[in-house]
Amino acid sequence: MATIRPFNSVRPREDLANKVAALPYDVYNRQEALEEVLKEPLSFLKIDRAETQFPEDFNPYDAQVYEKAKATLHDMINEGILIKEGQNCYYVYELTMAGRSQTGLVGCAAIDDYLSNVIKKHEKTREDKEIDRINHVDICDAQTGPIFLAYRSQDIINEVIAAIKKENPLYDFVAPDGVRHVIWKVANQHDRDTIYNQFKAIQSIYIADGHHRTASAVKVGLKRRAENPDYTGDEEFNFFLSVLFPHDQLMILDYNRVVKDLNGHSKDGFLNEVAKVFEIENMGAEPFKPSEKATFGMYLEGAWYKLTAKEEIRSTDPVEGLDVALLQNHLLTPVLNIKDIRTDKRIDFVGGIRGLKELEKRANSDMKLGFSMFPTSITELFEVSDADQLMPPKSTWFEPKLRSGLFIHELS
Repeated sequence: MATIRPFNSVRPREDLANKVAALPYDVYNRQEALEEVLKEPLSFLKIDRAETQFPEDFNPYDAQVYEKAKATLHDMINEGILIKEGQNCYYVYELTMAGRSQTGLVGCAAIDDYLSNVIKKHEKTREDKEIDRINHVDICDAQTGPIFLAYRSQDIINEVIAAIKKENPLYDFVAPDGVRHVIWKVANQHDRDTIYNQFKAIQSIYIADGHHRTASAVKVGLKRRAENPDYTGDEEFNFFLSVLFPHDQLMILDYNRVVKDLNGHSKDGFLNEVAKVFEIENMGAEPFKPSEKATFGMYLEGAWYKLTAKEEIRSTDPVEGLDVALLQNHLLTPVLNIKDIRTDKRIDFVGGIRGLKELEKRANSDMKLGFSMFPTSITELFEVSDADQLMPPKSTWFEPKLRSGLFIHELS
């Protein structure tokens, strides 16, 4: 049973939401983040990536950076750029990209649900990435970026949200990348009670995106519990900021691969090795985007090939049967000697949002070979999580991205 509760948000003034809202901190490198802040001085990246307010050679993980984030957050509140809601609320958050919409609920999830596996994971986290956000959340005394969660669609929740969307929105703007963001406040107590009680009946919730932010929020909560041994469990540090989407509204894009070389093989020798476990069909110069599971596009020296996994390598196991696992276990590792895609510099990744032309461009420049993937499904994500297993790295690419700065959850 999941606890998803309303919270007293800090949020932008209505006329400034489009200026404050920023893409998640981890989609930018340092230079890109700096350029965004220079372009839009109110961008929430000033807080999420406070190293943008220091010289380029300043250590981004220095304690002064996190203190600057805290000071900037307080300055924006004191200046009235960010305002406090004044009551506990949920929010409805609709994102529309390229004519397709998805609508989620903004609330706070319980760290105890994460610890007890009601909130399920499918990805490993790295301690160095966690430490950065632990320091950011702990020093700012606030969670500034929402976690992207998914749940199996529930009719009653859908009905409440559909009714709220008929009201006047709190925010409605189109971001520079063309994504429209519309947000409604759930002000009615009956609606809030209904939402809370419906989530109480849900057995499992899934992390779609934001494993590091979730783990960091939980560790800050545990740290606060240790510092406050008389805690009741009701304190804000026991909860973390989330946006929860019904599974049937989510779209996972392909997460494509590019490889530096053929591991010493000639072109013909490489294709002969691949043909041992994949059927190969030459598709010519037109980019090939797979339309079903166990098929892959492969781009090599100006030509596209369709690869179809032979029956003997397919699997019904939740992880081994994933397309990313088939490619990894039967081509990348045995043929190209790429064993750990987290650390091997010979492989890189191209999100499906960039299109197959970007894959071609990379393979024709700094890389040699490209693979287009059939997207992992939300059902596959649920199955892996339910089996308490982990997906291979770079299995999912969610679009559109939630904006940071539209909701801030203070911990005390």
